[in-house]
Amino acid sequence: MDERFLKANELGIRLEIMSGLPVWEPHPVLKHQLAVDRIRTTIRKVGGRDAAAISCECLHVADVYIAFPDGSLKRPDVAIFCKKPEEEEEAVTLVPEAVIEVTSKGYESKDLEIAPRFYLSQGVKDVVVFDPYTLVVLHVRRGGAERHVSPVSLAFECGCQCTV
Repeated sequence: MDERFLKANELGIRLEIMSGLPVWEPHPVLKHQLAVDRIRTTIRKVGGRDAAAISCECLHVADVYIAFPDGSLKRPDVAIFCKKPEEEEEAVTLVPEAVIEVTSKGYESKDLEIAPRFYLSQGVKDVVVFDPYTLVVLHVRRGGAERHVSPVSLAFECGCQCTV
C-alpha cells in the first residue's frame, strides 16, 4: 500500500484516488457507520433468479481499498462481490458487482455527483448512495437512476438484494 494512504489513515483521513484526482474526507462518524452496519445485515441473495445470479455469493465488505482498472484507488462504504477476492493483504483488484455509499455531511457531492459515474465507468453494475440525514436513496445503473426514500428494498443485477 502506498505510504500516503497509511499516513493519511494515521491522521484520521480517508484518502482515495479517483480518476487521477486525490480525494479525502475525515473518518466517518457514528451515524454513518451505524447506517453501513444496518444495510450490511440485510444483504442476501434474491430467490428465484436465473442461474448466473444464483451463483453469486453476495459477499459484502466494508471500507476496503479497491484498485480499479484505471488505476484509481477507492474505499467504498460497502462493496458486494460474487466471489471472494484473491487479495487479502493489499488492495482488491476484483471489480465489485455493486457498491453502496453512505454520505457524510459536507461530502455529499463526492458520493452523489462524482462516485456513481466513476463506479459505472469501472464496470460496477449497481451503485447506491444513501443520505442518512434526508433518507434519500439513489440507485444508479447503466440504464438510469431511481430515487427512493429509506427504507427501500433494492435488487441488484448480480442477484443480491438489500434494504437501505
